[in-house]
Amino acid sequence: MHKVTQITHGPKHHFFGYYDKWQWDESQRYLLTLEVDFADRSPRPTDVAQVCLIDVQDNCQLHPISKTRAWCWQQGSMLQWVPGSPRTIVHNDLIGDRFVSVFVDIDTGARRVLPRPIYTISHDGRYALSLNFARLAVTRPGYGYNGLIDQWNDELHPAEDGIYLMDLATGEHRLIVSIDQLARSNPEASMAGVKHWVNHLLFSPDGKRFIFLHRWDNQKGLFHTRLYTASLDGSELFCSRLQRGSHFIWYDNTRILIWGYTEDQGYGYYLIEDQTDHMELVGKGVLTRDGHCNFAPGSDWFVTDEYPDANNMRPLILYHLREKTHRVLERFYSPPEKKGELRCDLHPRWSRDGRYICIDTFCEGTRQMCLVDVGAIIEGSS
Repeated sequence: MHKVTQITHGPKHHFFGYYDKWQWDESQRYLLTLEVDFADRSPRPTDVAQVCLIDVQDNCQLHPISKTRAWCWQQGSMLQWVPGSPRTIVHNDLIGDRFVSVFVDIDTGARRVLPRPIYTISHDGRYALSLNFARLAVTRPGYGYNGLIDQWNDELHPAEDGIYLMDLATGEHRLIVSIDQLARSNPEASMAGVKHWVNHLLFSPDGKRFIFLHRWDNQKGLFHTRLYTASLDGSELFCSRLQRGSHFIWYDNTRILIWGYTEDQGYGYYLIEDQTDHMELVGKGVLTRDGHCNFAPGSDWFVTDEYPDANNMRPLILYHLREKTHRVLERFYSPPEKKGELRCDLHPRWSRDGRYICIDTFCEGTRQMCLVDVGAIIEGSS
């Protein structure tokens, strides 16, 4: 019912990064990838990742189109296709003494640099949300970028840092939610005397609101988490009652699928209603471990991976939200020595037509990408 095909090969390593970005172009001929020479240490600011197109209509040939010095193992360089601009890609980079975003026309090679790195782009391509990747590199290694010192490193919850909104037409940007604002909102005892940060920003499909995580150190190498949503300008902040929020995806403009915890039902995936306390446990007894959830375009099917089991295998699972059915598509070996920052999560990404899933995984000792053909399963569902 499904087929797995490796589309990149060694000796160099290839990966994309996070699961909530468009890796396929609108024609579905090209996929994006980063190409690097190593996979056994943290990237240094001098380490260059090659940005490439994979041509699936030409035996998956790689075509270099750009380079970047702002990348990490978990989220890559926020590489993606720009909504509304079918021949333009964007990725973050380190230029001089600042992290920036670079827009590249794949036909002409023309480049346009904006003054802030992107984290997520609205579905209409008008706005991006940004954060402090230097701070993230310290508080969450593997998610931020090495090479710059956080100018608020000595501040536990700076009032001048947090979430930024940037206009992609002009590059104009402003702080819309500060870390200090979050730390002072209904403070808990565990928030005192520790460093705070934000992570995991994602626009709703209509671009009117966004979701993010506010985190703070628990002084044991881990962290506490609050889940927030807000309007485009940072107003109407809403803190969810869901605890220990992790990976999420918008289901529609008002509902979000997220891994988290409630005192009455424990850990699991929850479908939560934005700006309300309503939430519903999804996949009880089936989806029992955290992963990276992602809905097929216009579908009730979502895919998720899980962290490695006792046999160092990572399952890739399809789940139908309405029918409450699931399929374990495949299990992928995860080298036990590749852990922490160096781990290779599957981070499943959908093709535009919902027929294919692209994943990052280790193949024959190198970090590579595979396609999973699920078209027959998706089309066979009622």
